Amino acid sequence: MSQNNPSNTAVEERTTSNIFRSYNYVGTKETLAYLFNDFSNSFNINGYNERYIWDVVKIDFGIAGIVNLFTGAWDVVNDIFISALVDNTRSRIGKFRPYLIFCQIPLSILGLLYWFLPYFFPGTPGTYIPKLIFYFTFNVIQETAGTFTGVARAGYMSTITPNPNERVRLITLAELLTGYMGEDMPGYIFGVLYDLVNTGRWGASLRSIFLGMGSSTALISSAFTLWFFFTSRERVPQSIEKPDIRAGFKAVFTNYPVLLMCASEFLGNFAVGSGEQNYWIDVFGGDSMINTLLTIVGIPSAPIGSISYAFVAPLRKRFSSKFLWVLEDVWGDALRVGFFLFGLAGNNYLKLWPMLIAFGVRGFFDKAFFGVRKVINADLWNEAMDYCEWKNGFRMEATTGVAKSLVIKIQNVVKGTIQNFIMKAIGYEQGLKIGTQDNKTKFMLFALSTIIPFVTGILGIVPKMLWPISKKKRAMMYYELSERRSKAVSEYVDSVVEGADNE
Repeated sequence: MSQNNPSNTAVEERTTSNIFRSYNYVGTKETLAYLFNDFSNSFNINGYNERYIWDVVKIDFGIAGIVNLFTGAWDVVNDIFISALVDNTRSRIGKFRPYLIFCQIPLSILGLLYWFLPYFFPGTPGTYIPKLIFYFTFNVIQETAGTFTGVARAGYMSTITPNPNERVRLITLAELLTGYMGEDMPGYIFGVLYDLVNTGRWGASLRSIFLGMGSSTALISSAFTLWFFFTSRERVPQSIEKPDIRAGFKAVFTNYPVLLMCASEFLGNFAVGSGEQNYWIDVFGGDSMINTLLTIVGIPSAPIGSISYAFVAPLRKRFSSKFLWVLEDVWGDALRVGFFLFGLAGNNYLKLWPMLIAFGVRGFFDKAFFGVRKVINADLWNEAMDYCEWKNGFRMEATTGVAKSLVIKIQNVVKGTIQNFIMKAIGYEQGLKIGTQDNKTKFMLFALSTIIPFVTGILGIVPKMLWPISKKKRAMMYYELSERRSKAVSEYVDSVVEGADNE
């Protein structure tokens, strides 16, 4: 398995034409299913999960932190065993599809139970023991089922086509078109309903709108996801011999791109904060007009986000993946800091109209790199998995992916626990009418959504600057992979034919 790049110009030209060939493996029906699967990933009201636990289910912050600690620890443990099981699976329908197809339905049913929590325990305090037991048990079961589909899905997306250009095309299409398909619509609709209920303009209860929107979006998204799993198939061949599990974890350190991605996520994941949505809700009262205004001021940036996808292909040809990966990070951080400084000046963070204008301006410039950010971040992991196959001769998407996320999950357990205590430390009072927290708490909510995540996660950019796959090395890698895969298929066919002749 030679990895030396020949200097012969003819070989380099042949290599480039090989990996940039126009042949596509994924047909129209499967492409459509891929788009709807991507659409289903965001077709939910998960952005309001914190408000649901705080305002409706009412789990005490301190207890929620402890529950998060235990379920997170279980998540780390079961990841190791589940990833080993997935990577050693060889079946007629593939390596990942058995888990994606047969775990999705039970996971969907469990997801529906989540929205019934306030009906099971109506009017109970945040320390009510039966509710806490149910909440804890539910989290453990859902986490275990979710690990099967999550691990399998992450590996599956890198195997549906061996053509790296087609993979980028699918990612670009999905990111560009699913926004127009209305993937964010549930969040917008729910935001209006949430505010109408909170301001007394509509007599429905919060638990009823959470149940209605949460369960309906869950069913729709699950249906689209299952359609994709049944329609698509794996096309990147796996080694016939089942790989050593230890090799998968070792590959994190021997596969330099994976190591850098792990290091970047690890350092960046020190970022501590709270969602910006909490800032808008708790500072400005969460009036339904605010969500409408946020949507309106974001309209001018929408075309820029769509147009930005047109620059992905030429930018990838002109610049290295490392340059684009670093640039989109720096660009986003600069806009976040600028937004914070504007809010800080003259206490603008307490003034609705100045912050709405700043929000719109920030969004306009942020959308300029929207396409690059979406595509490059998704494709670099796939590229790292191909690098693993090129270097080691086998693919271990599940185990490598879990090893990559293991430290991150441990961090998240600690962060999730700390965040609950942070909310107490900044004086956030559960159950208050939205918009009535004191000014100190409002400022901290603003800082937790802007400058604090930037400062605490800034080191995540350093490993990105060390990305080792140049354009030339990338071309050679895919050329050699293509040749190697073709040879493996030919040898397999010859062995089958020879076996049939012998019989």
